[in-house]
Amino acid sequence: MIRNEKGFTLIEMLIVMLVITVLLLIMIPNIVSHNKAIRNKGCEAFLNTVEAQAQVYEIEKGKKPTMNELIEGGYLKEAKCPNGTEITINADGKASEVSGG
Repeated sequence: MIRNEKGFTLIEMLIVMLVITVLLLIMIPNIVSHNKAIRNKGCEAFLNTVEAQAQVYEIEKGKKPTMNELIEGGYLKEAKCPNGTEITINADGKASEVSGG
């Protein structure tokens, strides 16, 4: 009698699961450790965007804006960096993170 054995055995499935688990254990800490650096780079880019929008506002309105004026005027959607810190505009027109949370 001929047996038709198609498919995977339990051992083969366990080996595949073991390989996937090892790959995940290697990748997840690496991704998590880079998450903070990625958010900080995003914040630097957002600060540049805020400064550019402040310049546009100043050209259009003839005065230096506050963050609320930029948001209310539709120049920006929010006043927070991707890392969650608040943004403010200094008297010289430079955007910076608010220290102290």
